[in-house]
Amino acid sequence: MDGITTTSTQSVHWDGAVNAWRVAGSVYRMGRREWLTEAGWQQMYDAGIRTVIDLRTSREQQPREVDPEVSGEATSRFDIAHCPTEDPSNEDFTAIFGPYLKDPAHYADYLRLFSDNIAAVFKAIAAARGGVVLHCAAGRDRSGVIAVMLQNLAGASDEEIVRGYQQGMRGINERHRYHRAPHAHDAYLEKDALEAMLASRSVSLLEFAHSLDTAAFLAANGVSKAEVAAICTKLGSRAD
Repeated sequence: MDGITTTSTQSVHWDGAVNAWRVAGSVYRMGRREWLTEAGWQQMYDAGIRTVIDLRTSREQQPREVDPEVSGEATSRFDIAHCPTEDPSNEDFTAIFGPYLKDPAHYADYLRLFSDNIAAVFKAIAAARGGVVLHCAAGRDRSGVIAVMLQNLAGASDEEIVRGYQQGMRGINERHRYHRAPHAHDAYLEKDALEAMLASRSVSLLEFAHSLDTAAFLAANGVSKAEVAAICTKLGSRAD
C-alpha cells in the first residue's frame, strides 16, 4: 500500500466529543458518541461524517445522567452501525483481558478470539457512506486495535502508530482528571505514572504492529479485495 496521504492522528474538535482524533483520510475515532452535544453532531456532519460505527457491546449503550440532550433530528442524518468487537462471555475473555481490553500486549489475542467481529467492523467501514467515526467507550483500546490495523493497512510509520495510541491514552486520562471514571479499573493517572505506562505499552504496541499484516488478516476472514480497496480509499491510500 502507498503511505497515508492525509495527516494522521490529528485532534478534532466537535463539541462534547471526548478523545476524538483523525486516524487517516476520512476515518476518525473517539469515545462514546453520547458525549456529543447537538452542536457537536452538526460539526461532525459539517466535517463530512455520515457513518458512525459503535464498537461497544449492547449492554454498554445505556445513557448516563451527564449525557447532553440531543434531538433525534441531529442524529438521524447519520448511519449508525452496531459492530461490537468482542463477546465478554467468551470463556477466555476475563482470563486474558481482565474486566476489559486495556493493554496492547493483548491485542493479538483479541484478534485471535474475535476475528469474525473485527472483520465485520472492516466490512462496515468499506460499506460506509461518507466519512467514518469509530467509537468504543473511552476511545482508547477497542478503537485503538482498529486504528492500528487501519494504519498498518495504509503503511503508517511506527511514530504515527505510537502517537495515535498515546493520544488515545492521554485523551481519556485527561477526561478522568475532571470526570470520575465509570469504574475503579481506570482512574486518573498523575504525570509520572501515565508516562511510565505509556512507555511500557508503546513497546507492546509496536510488537503487535510489527507482527500484523492487516491485509492478510482481512483476506483470511472474508473481507474481499474490493472491500479492502474501498477502505484504502477512505484512508487516502491505495491498495496494492
